[in-house]
Amino acid sequence: MMKSASLTVVIVFLSGCNFSTSSEQDTRQPQRLEAPNSVDLAGHIVAGDAAAALGDRKAAQANMEAAQDDLRKSLKLPDPRRPIDHELARAAAKRVDAVRSAVWLDRENLFVIVKENAQRSQETIDQICLELEPLGDTLGVVVNVQSGAATSGDDLEILSRNCQLDPGERALLQKNRQVDVLSPSIRAEQKANNGR
Repeated sequence: MMKSASLTVVIVFLSGCNFSTSSEQDTRQPQRLEAPNSVDLAGHIVAGDAAAALGDRKAAQANMEAAQDDLRKSLKLPDPRRPIDHELARAAAKRVDAVRSAVWLDRENLFVIVKENAQRSQETIDQICLELEPLGDTLGVVVNVQSGAATSGDDLEILSRNCQLDPGERALLQKNRQVDVLSPSIRAEQKANNGR
């Protein structure tokens, strides 16, 4: 009787454990900036004013901070209270299997070289952004990815994206830095000329 009870406990324990294999893909998605609607913003302001009128300073402050956060998000402004440490971010980016090296070009552009051409992708940017999320507000980071195995101009082209925005979008006051040696317009013109 004792052996069957012990076996039952072990089976119940093991069934609650999450065993994963290296072949399983990480299905998490990086944070995306969701602009708050104006009703939520107004609600925080009204609730803050009501709390202040009732003398509840804690609730008034919490609602005003929520209103400020909503306003900051609607402006696509990175949170100045949560900047990302560059050295920790470099180390975090290098934990992604595809990444061969990582370096900061300036305070907002992280440049990454991946091992293979196929790894120069939005999925790799997603994985890097997921690694950066615990370090601070990724709205202040643009990840630029280049292949270290490139053999043509197309393979050398750099893929860039802000961690929380769609390709081509930038946060407020974030420059759209031209990282590629050749601008996309010159590359397109060259392809057109070669096709003739």
